[in-house]
Amino acid sequence: MKDVSYLANFLVILQIGNSRFPISDLTASRARYHILMGGTNPYVNQEPPAPATQKFTITFLPMNVTVEVDPEKIPYGHTGLPGSILDIALANGIDIEHACGGVCACSTCHSIVREGLESISEMTDSEEEELSFAPGLTPNSRLSCQSVPDGSRNLVVYVPNWNRNAVREGH
Repeated sequence: MKDVSYLANFLVILQIGNSRFPISDLTASRARYHILMGGTNPYVNQEPPAPATQKFTITFLPMNVTVEVDPEKIPYGHTGLPGSILDIALANGIDIEHACGGVCACSTCHSIVREGLESISEMTDSEEEELSFAPGLTPNSRLSCQSVPDGSRNLVVYVPNWNRNAVREGH
């Protein structure tokens, strides 16, 4: 319940602004869009896949970082589908670019699933279309914001260097 009231207060501040933290209408609009969308695109009519039901690991390459995913903690944040590779990566300090906020409206979160591809949700037409714009496509390429593992296998995911957000912008 605490998270809901925090979110409600945050949205009220964004809607009206205040003298201590004045914000532009554009910034407020982007923040509301990001928080309310949470991995879904209003122009794509699809049910999100069910998140994992058992613990599993994802090894992110080339960083060689392995994280254990606990289904009890899904969703980790508001970016990408709940339990998606992007959701899990960001929650564990692995910065994957996601220009659209994880709503399947770009291809910047393109990643390559080297192991465990069969345990990831089926690719939708929308994901396939956006993925077609990504550089360096392989048969194992997926958008990390739309790829939800079912937990039946451990994953190895390669994040191409052009998709790693090495520099965080201050907003």
